[in-house]
Amino acid sequence: MKTNNLPRDAILVINAGSRKGDDLFEEAKTKLAEAGINLVDSVDVENPENIRKIVRQAIKDAPMVIVGGGDGSLSGVVDEFVGKDCVFAILPLGTANSSARTMGIPLDLDGAIDVIANGRRKPIDLGMIDEDYFVNAASLGLSPIIGETVPNELKRYLGRFGYLFWAMKCLVGFRPFRLMIDDGAEKHRLWSTEVRILNGSYHGGLELSDNAEIDSGEIVIQAVVGKSKFQLAWDWYAKALKLRDRDANTREFAGISFQLDTRPKLKISIDGEVLASTPVQVKIAAKAIEVAFPADEQRTD
Repeated sequence: MKTNNLPRDAILVINAGSRKGDDLFEEAKTKLAEAGINLVDSVDVENPENIRKIVRQAIKDAPMVIVGGGDGSLSGVVDEFVGKDCVFAILPLGTANSSARTMGIPLDLDGAIDVIANGRRKPIDLGMIDEDYFVNAASLGLSPIIGETVPNELKRYLGRFGYLFWAMKCLVGFRPFRLMIDDGAEKHRLWSTEVRILNGSYHGGLELSDNAEIDSGEIVIQAVVGKSKFQLAWDWYAKALKLRDRDANTREFAGISFQLDTRPKLKISIDGEVLASTPVQVKIAAKAIEVAFPADEQRTD
């Protein structure tokens, strides 16, 4: 009979190129062992292009695979867990760590390991852009431009402040676009400056939606409406400070499937990595994988 208990045997795979990956590899191994996790194997992946292949094999060899890295690393391997009886566990070692924030996983190493050792297994939804699964969020508009051009050194040493600085630079030449959303019953047409496709409430390290949940069975499309770049900057500012009118410039659509298009054609960032472009189908894959999730007493939200 299947229980909510997490496996004690696991394989650790860390993206050495993530913000804190290389620095914390040895410490993570030691602390996981001290917490009672039997590491069947551990791999410090120098070339990010190899991480998906390594995780694919690890899933065959252990009942739980612990992936350390940023949101892009997690999203890049999550497809491998779909349809497999293997728990996906997370060590948040990136810059924004939005996926961990959405699940209530502590961002410090000790707290994240406590979840892996003492948490519970829980089924969660995954978002989909066409046939590509993602953990937390996708976006189009300014975010993909930032993701494609931000220097790695800026992310590594300044973290989210580096993203903010680069966003201001990219905003100068940015233009609004026409957005078309077909929910199957109605076609919505509007001007927008940014669109967030949310399986979880966080994106870019900020809580952007009160309605997007990782186990709701629905995907949320949040559009910053209008043509004003000032309103886009204000939206990020208001949401960062959780102001009362933080949703004044956004409109949300929730459902299980949408057709999404833009004029002009735009690139789409999926959990921080630019991997697609409009037009696309956006949908939810309900209870697609099982993750190491905080026990109720571990939650801080």
